[in-house]
Amino acid sequence: MTAPDAALLESYLIRTRWFGGKGRPFEVEQVRSIADVPARQGRPSLTVYLLTVTYRDQDADSELYQVPLSGYPDVEERISHAYLGGIDTDAGHIHLYDAVHDREAMRIWLDGFIAAEATGTAQVDRLRFHRVAGSEPLDDSLISSPMTGEQSNSSARFDDTAIMKLFRKVSPGTNPDIEIHEELTRGGSEHIAQLYGWVEVEVEGQLLQTAMLQEFLATATDGFELAVASVRALLADPEQRAEDSGGDFAGEAARLGEALAQVHALMRSRFPAERRGAGTTAELADAMRGRLDHARRSVPGLEASVPQLHALYDAVAALDTLEVQRVHGDLHLGQTLRTSHGWRIVDFEGEPGRPFEQRSLPDSPWRDVAGMLRSFDYAAAMIEVSWASDTDTDEAGALRAERAREWSARAREHFVAAYVAAAASDDGSDGDTGADLTGPHRVLLDAYVADKAVYEVMYEIRNRPTWVSIPLEALERVARS
Repeated sequence: MTAPDAALLESYLIRTRWFGGKGRPFEVEQVRSIADVPARQGRPSLTVYLLTVTYRDQDADSELYQVPLSGYPDVEERISHAYLGGIDTDAGHIHLYDAVHDREAMRIWLDGFIAAEATGTAQVDRLRFHRVAGSEPLDDSLISSPMTGEQSNSSARFDDTAIMKLFRKVSPGTNPDIEIHEELTRGGSEHIAQLYGWVEVEVEGQLLQTAMLQEFLATATDGFELAVASVRALLADPEQRAEDSGGDFAGEAARLGEALAQVHALMRSRFPAERRGAGTTAELADAMRGRLDHARRSVPGLEASVPQLHALYDAVAALDTLEVQRVHGDLHLGQTLRTSHGWRIVDFEGEPGRPFEQRSLPDSPWRDVAGMLRSFDYAAAMIEVSWASDTDTDEAGALRAERAREWSARAREHFVAAYVAAAASDDGSDGDTGADLTGPHRVLLDAYVADKAVYEVMYEIRNRPTWVSIPLEALERVARS
């Protein structure tokens, strides 16, 4: 198919949720077709484009985006919200739509996954479909519908059977989300959505993994939404303490801590893990110290905590060893789902701004624990801030703030205690990581929490200055401990 021109694609990119370059001057510098499936039997044509987006600011970097487009000779009102525009081709005028929003186009992916069930692989034009042995068989009558709310990728569910995530920003190499899910699925983890398969394509000698298919968790509730609902219930009646309220989250936090420990244990058994020496702890401390010193120049309110945080990082540097393994890398409540069968951890892509090879580097599991602790703080603070109003008395506002801090403290404490107990049980240790979390493990966890809060300070000062008190309070708390 004749490629749409750059201007048409640029105008579409800035209207999407998943394009990460909004707010920066950019241009679509190259448009390549990486798959071209002609129309047949009432189905549209499908062309999967790979766009090279180049930025024209001081960074002058480039990114690759995947844009699959379905084509029709006539306007399709049912998917008018996904319309890009029309182009002239040798076959006539074609109207283009974002294929993720087009159930007829999505049948092409469904067909590919079904075709791969027998042998494990199937080819649709240049797209290579893979299936995990023993995964759920698919019916060709399944109907897709796009999921809402995503920020960096696009997903469509096939009824209540499966969900396909289409990666929008792509990079050459193995995607950690696929790699980790495949190993955890083969290892029998009960705390993830099972991987059913994935799609890849070779472009100029390099592998691009473009989509993955997983179990659809029909009873799932987003972890962050569940947490903020809990805080909201507590603050509706702040006369009650958190442990006496229907808004207490401690039990759920403990179950989530156990789930994370079990996932970490399985990752440790399926991927290389090692114990590194003092040089690694010194490098870790230097990196954390550098981020803190950079942040203190932009955030005066951080200065009071700097001496204690430097002492904490010195304690990290003094550690003899650091145990590292594959980890989630970007864990927070929004990366979890609560189902009727327990907690599931999702989205193992790692930090989306980093290259695959960096996201795949082993790290301390305490980084994941720290990310979740910071997420508990944000869940509580977000509802506290939204609740505050001019009609609140100072006394009522102070009581709600106290209850929100109480909610977060209980969630953090129960999460860590359950994680530590489950981790000790899984590795058969003699309890040196005990539930009181003393010694090197406490040093590392406090340091990772502080490092995450330093990142949040910089984010908030640039994007939501009125929220900077949330990570600053966390840094003060760590500095006092």
